[in-house]
Amino acid sequence: MNTINITKAKANLFQLVSDVNVGFNPIRIVNNKGKNAVLISEDEWKNIEETLFLSSIPGYVENLNEIKKNENWDNAEEYKKEEHSISENECSL
Repeated sequence: MNTINITKAKANLFQLVSDVNVGFNPIRIVNNKGKNAVLISEDEWKNIEETLFLSSIPGYVENLNEIKKNENWDNAEEYKKEEHSISENECSL
């Protein structure tokens, strides 16, 4: 995770917001009072909220793990990382 001080973050806020939306890399914003924050994209935040909600359902995670363990994944297509990756030129941080 990249770290930036709050003064630089304030001066570069537009670019930081753009960067977290393109690169999906959170940015830690630090200040001299020890109270830091993390900047993430709205999409990432929604994913976190969904994960927390689903994890809060009693038995959900256990059932999902049981399904994954018992399913035959031999014919499943592998996620092709190179088709979905972001080039380094697209992220300015």
